[in-house]
Amino acid sequence: MVITELLERNARLYGSEIALVEINPSEERDNAVTWRDFNLIENANPDAPYRRELSWKDFDRRANRFANLLLSRGYRRGTKVAILLMNCLEWLPIYFGILKAGCIAVPMNFRYASDEIEYCLDLADVELLIFGPEFVSRMDLIAEKLSGVKMFYVGKNGPTYTEDCMRLMNFCSSSAPPVALEEEDHAAIYFSSGTTGFPKAILHNHRALISSCRTEQNHHGQSREDVFLCIPPLYHTGAKMHWFGSLLAGSKAVLLRGVKPEWILRAVTEEKCTIVWLLVPWAQDLLDAIEDGRVDLNDYYLDQWRLMHIGAQPVPPSLINRWKRVFPAHQYDTNYGLSESIGPGCVHLGVENIHKVGAIGKPGFLWEAKIVSPDDKEVEQGDVGELIVKGPGVMLCYYKNKEATDEVLHGDWLYTGDMARMDEDGFIYLVDRKKDVVISGGENLYPVQIEDFLRGFDKIKDVAVIGLPHARLGEIAAAVIEIKEGMECTEEEINTFCEGLPRYKRPRKVIFDKVPRNPTGKIEKPVLRARYCSGRLVEAQITG
Repeated sequence: MVITELLERNARLYGSEIALVEINPSEERDNAVTWRDFNLIENANPDAPYRRELSWKDFDRRANRFANLLLSRGYRRGTKVAILLMNCLEWLPIYFGILKAGCIAVPMNFRYASDEIEYCLDLADVELLIFGPEFVSRMDLIAEKLSGVKMFYVGKNGPTYTEDCMRLMNFCSSSAPPVALEEEDHAAIYFSSGTTGFPKAILHNHRALISSCRTEQNHHGQSREDVFLCIPPLYHTGAKMHWFGSLLAGSKAVLLRGVKPEWILRAVTEEKCTIVWLLVPWAQDLLDAIEDGRVDLNDYYLDQWRLMHIGAQPVPPSLINRWKRVFPAHQYDTNYGLSESIGPGCVHLGVENIHKVGAIGKPGFLWEAKIVSPDDKEVEQGDVGELIVKGPGVMLCYYKNKEATDEVLHGDWLYTGDMARMDEDGFIYLVDRKKDVVISGGENLYPVQIEDFLRGFDKIKDVAVIGLPHARLGEIAAAVIEIKEGMECTEEEINTFCEGLPRYKRPRKVIFDKVPRNPTGKIEKPVLRARYCSGRLVEAQITG
């Protein structure tokens, strides 16, 4: 079975039932196109500008139309088609349309700057890019250089170098395209990176996608009655693969474009959500708003909410203890995963194991895991080694990067780069990261990129970026800066220079100190972490 068959099954069995809802409480999307603009949704409600919905039947029809559009333009099996959209009702039908055409879906991080977009399009050999109004200014900077990439625009009044995606779809058949798919066919490329700068392209097949559906539903028991509230971005494997449980169950999901505590609680109330996936900052903000009286739980109906799970960054046990005090009836879970292992679930805690909060859990459904020493031998119970995993969601390779692939794939085993230990009950705890990536508020920050930028400041001799523990964001990026001899520099000057970086990449803390390097010239970041991270690094979870 391939994952597109699940969509077709749901359209056949539950056609008139709601599959997806988009809620955008902060704006009315004046510049966005909607399905109702082309009469493609029956019984659309024009009086709900911030809420749109899509039935399973219309979801499948939209995917078929997009697939047939691709085929009509000559795109065939193996063509790479990139998606650069914010979470919206169009996202998943376009994704499934790409798969139905036999093409390879290439989701793009909506935080990418222009040069990163250009790099990833080239790396993945993308022939077609679909993007929305939020990205026009970035695309304007590089459009002329992308002569080999065609562009479809999802929105009104698109740039002259694009074609109107929704109008084109309107002229295409809503019948299933004549493309036979198999589990071993290539399906998607996701982007990831360690500490070496620009992302690597991760290639997955249809077998990995369908396995993630089965793993997710096994872990969280989605049924037809469940409603999943999805807030994280759909380009990320974690968000989409958690939604895959709803796809397998044939149940409704809600895409909320916003993270204010009152918006989350209102969505849970109005849409009757039963499962909510949060990042650490959102959970903390929600608890803070409740505890300081800005939010009154009596204003909301939350009795149906059964499960809260967290992913994408370290999860402090103290946060979960707070959560259980406020929501004692909630089940809680966390999942560990990588884009290389098709998102969350290769290790998971399990809702029945809340007494083990602090662990990432045990191998997930259909997965195996081991902790090994540098010579690939399993370590003794309690000893620290590298976590390696094996299962049906392991990537095929880093696309066009055999050297990087060989570093992390040894036979069927994926070497995660995360250091871990196992307790006497078989639960796995992460204790540090082999890679230097900084995870801040669920976003990966790559120190090399920030360091390279800062080295452009003429007063800086050397620089190292490390992660410092942060109560709300998990970590923040701190720049340890060594100034050239005889010069003086202030933190204000550094912050002003960093305005040339995207806001999320700017260091949150500046430290003036000598940057230690070993005899081979490598920065000794463990020395800096020991110096500036108070006490021992907290054992933490890296999830979803």
